Amino acid sequence: MIVVTGATGALNGTTVDHLLQHVPASGVAVVARDPAAARRFAERGVEVRHGDYADPGSLPAAFAGADQLLLVSASDPAADAVSLHRNAIEAAVAVGAGRVLYTSHQGAAPDSPFGPARDHFATEQLLERCGLPWTALRNGFYAHSLPWLVGPWRQTGTLRVPGEGPVSWTAREDAAEAAAVVLASGRHHDGPITLTAPAAPTFAEVASVAADVSGRPVEVEPVDPERWVADQVAAGQPEPAARFTLGIFLAAERGFFAGTDPLLGELLGRAPRPVRDVLAAS
Repeated sequence: MIVVTGATGALNGTTVDHLLQHVPASGVAVVARDPAAARRFAERGVEVRHGDYADPGSLPAAFAGADQLLLVSASDPAADAVSLHRNAIEAAVAVGAGRVLYTSHQGAAPDSPFGPARDHFATEQLLERCGLPWTALRNGFYAHSLPWLVGPWRQTGTLRVPGEGPVSWTAREDAAEAAAVVLASGRHHDGPITLTAPAAPTFAEVASVAADVSGRPVEVEPVDPERWVADQVAAGQPEPAARFTLGIFLAAERGFFAGTDPLLGELLGRAPRPVRDVLAAS
C-alpha cells in the first residue's frame, strides 16, 4: 500500500493524480485532516483516511499498512514544522512503514537564511535516525512563486530583488509527477535526492528571459534588504512574513538554490519545464 499525506494540497494531490496512472486505486490511500476535502480521490476508489500531524494519536491508523509513506512537509510558516514532522515519523516507525518519503527542498541546510530549509534539514536528520528506509525529495524552488517574488514586472519593467543569486526554478507539477514515478517504479532511492530543472538562472538572467517573453526591456532593480522589508510592510505585509520572504533572496545570494541535477528529467522521461514557461504564463 502506498499512503500519501497532504493529498488535498497542490503538490501531493498532483502526485496522487499521476500515481493513479501507474497503480490501481486499491493500492493507494490518502491521508487528510478533513477527509471530505479528499472526496475526488474517494470517488476514484482511493481509501481516504483521517490524519493530522498535530494530533499524533490519529496517525498510526492513518499510516497502517504503508509499504511506502509519502509525507508532505508542513506548510504553515508559523507552525513548529519539525515537531509536526517528528510526530509523523514516530508514527511511521510505530506501524513499521516499509519506506518513508518526505517532500524536502533543495538547499536544506542548518545555516540557510531561508527558515524552511533549516526545518527540512532537521527533518532529514530525524529520518536518518529513525531506523526506517527513507528518501528525501529535495525539490528545486517552485517556479510558480517567481512572479510573486519579483513583483508586477510586466507593468514596471523591473524585477525588484533584495538579493541576487542563481535559483533552479522548478515546476511544482514536474516535482509532483516525479514523486509519483519514484513511488510507482519500485526503484528505491536512499537518503536525499535532488529534483531540479536543468538550469539555475540568476535574477538578471531571468530578467533577460522576461524581456524576450514580453518583447520589452526588463531590468533587475537591486534593493537594500532592509529597505525592501520596509516597502513590503508599507504595502500591508506583516513584517514577519516579509522577513520570511527575504530569506529566500538571501539564501539565493549565498548559493543555496544554485545546484542542478539531471535526475528530474530522467524520471520524467522529458525535459522539465523551463522558467520561460512560467514567465510566459504570468
